[in-house]
Amino acid sequence: MPDAGLGAGQAGKASKAGSAPFWARKSTLVLLIALLALAAFGTTTQTWLTVTLDPDQVGQAGASQNALQVQGSKAATTVTALALVALAGGLAAAIAGRIARWIITAIIVLAAAGVAAAAATVLADPLTAAQGSIAAATGISGSPAHVDVTAFPVLAVVAGCLLALAALLVIPASRHWRTRTKYDAPGTAGAAAPTGPVDEIDSWDRLSRGDDPT
Repeated sequence: MPDAGLGAGQAGKASKAGSAPFWARKSTLVLLIALLALAAFGTTTQTWLTVTLDPDQVGQAGASQNALQVQGSKAATTVTALALVALAGGLAAAIAGRIARWIITAIIVLAAAGVAAAAATVLADPLTAAQGSIAAATGISGSPAHVDVTAFPVLAVVAGCLLALAALLVIPASRHWRTRTKYDAPGTAGAAAPTGPVDEIDSWDRLSRGDDPT
């Protein structure tokens, strides 16, 4: 009886030691990547730039549009697409094999870097980013204007950087993830043969693993 209790205690300790830390859990990382990608996407639905046009330069057409608000989807068109790519990649990483997971992680990191770079470009030169919207509103390209930048481009840069860091965590964290496909399964050459009668389903399973039940 004492031996049984000791064995149970050792099994419990082994189970705790083999459990993944919170940051490395698949559900945690996938949710984090999804939230950051959605955050980056959400910023593009908000006003990034507020443009004040000069009525003397743009005439009557510009006078009626002297307070022009430019959404992130128009100021940085690539952010929307890259955020969706990162979102899809995060969901795909949860079910991908080991090699595919490396590729997907690289795609997410590149998409996140693109989000941060595109938003940083708007921050560096907001007038150029707003020229398309100014031309569409006034019919005049290259009009001088005063541009005020909101906080949303900054939030997009932050979301992009955090998204890249979260994606990089997938590689070390995936070591703690349970195998879901036969391609990730460790070699079974040294595994003990199953005991008991073997039925047709067992035979097919062993054939799929490369074993010959005969």
